Amino acid sequence: MLVNSVFTTNGDDVPGGRIETRYVFKSANLNQAEASIGHWIIYYRPTRRARAALPSGYFAMAQVEGIDLEPLRPGYRLARMAGYRGFDRTVPFKEDGHYYEAALRRADASRNRGAFGQGVRNLHKDEFGQIVAAGLTAVSADASWQFPGSAALPRPGHLYAAEDPALFVQDEPLLSVPRAIETRQVSRPHRDWAFPVVVMAAYDNRCAMTGSRVMDRYGRWEAEAAHIRPVARGGPDLVCNGIAFSRSVHWMFDAGLLSIADDYTILVASRLRPEDRRGWPPLHEKLAVPARPEWRPHPSFLRFHREHVFEG
Repeated sequence: MLVNSVFTTNGDDVPGGRIETRYVFKSANLNQAEASIGHWIIYYRPTRRARAALPSGYFAMAQVEGIDLEPLRPGYRLARMAGYRGFDRTVPFKEDGHYYEAALRRADASRNRGAFGQGVRNLHKDEFGQIVAAGLTAVSADASWQFPGSAALPRPGHLYAAEDPALFVQDEPLLSVPRAIETRQVSRPHRDWAFPVVVMAAYDNRCAMTGSRVMDRYGRWEAEAAHIRPVARGGPDLVCNGIAFSRSVHWMFDAGLLSIADDYTILVASRLRPEDRRGWPPLHEKLAVPARPEWRPHPSFLRFHREHVFEG
């Protein structure tokens, strides 16, 4: 049975590499970790590992692809991780008296220090959903928003909305998608929270136009997921309608200064002179795309961008 878990960061996961690709843990926690293979976990930074600029709490999520022996360290295992997604904010284990993990709270409302000491803790799917909603503030700001449950999360091997490859090889797949309207201070088309997670995983958290792959000390990537056909103009939350761009490239793409040909050649607006591009990040000649064809930008969405967004 697949379950979500909390992986506590510690001194063991530092020497072997960064936690976005690997997590080292004691073999005593193997059963709990194995239960999450193929599923999502949440990273937790304990107080003893926190720094002034890195508060303790839940700060990121990732997928467990598999578990191997740690060859250089008897008594330890190595979890292979993918799809790392830093939260928009660090979520404390307790807010307004509410413990996100019930196991961390004793019957007398005191802190369960024994549970805190477990390096890997399995989670109920509702607890997992509450933490993710609290960490991804773009979706949790709406108090009426409901987490869909762990079964709705994408898993390794088939990204969200990409289970049927035939969907992406049609000439015109889902060119326009009607969206429910969510109301806050303004009304706008609803965006699926999983879209940035799976697009970033497909592109290995790397800007497809520049190759930049930079993470800050909080575990947040400089690149971000961009829609090819904009959401405001009917673009769906499909992997083939998404690309990972650095923030400056994302802005230039949305502004119509950049676009992409069907053969993935990068196009620059013709009105821009060489001096206008001074200071731009160096661009590849062609877009770097995922290995799996069904995850690559679909020609119909690229054509929409060239015809309706790109300056030409």
